Amino acid sequence: MARRGFDQGGERQPLRGIQDVADELGVTTRAIRFYEDKDLLEPQRVGTMRVYSRREVARLQLILRGKRLGFSLREIKEFLDLYDVDSLHLVQTRQLLTRVTERLAALELQRAALDQTIGEMQDIARQCEQRIADAAN
Repeated sequence: MARRGFDQGGERQPLRGIQDVADELGVTTRAIRFYEDKDLLEPQRVGTMRVYSRREVARLQLILRGKRLGFSLREIKEFLDLYDVDSLHLVQTRQLLTRVTERLAALELQRAALDQTIGEMQDIARQCEQRIADAAN
């Protein structure tokens, strides 16, 4: 879309339609509207059409990354809200470090549980193969 708007610093920037943003980021327009409904995005409106600034596209990228990393929408909203309030982003960075550290610990536990389960399943598979081989002889 060829429209232009202004960012928070007063600079002109291109505004893009929802389909353009969805195509670029590999999500559905329905997903984008869902994040809007959860107050994570606030696109501008031109009539009834949603238009997205570079800032909103960046916010959507952060939302998608947060989801990919396993953060809840509530946690993602907290990060985004902190970003808007703290110009140096130190509060946000500290909060992110805390949450990432917690998430890493949880993932390490999950990996250990998965490794144990995989080992047990491999043992069962070997036992089954051995039983089949013994029965064939």
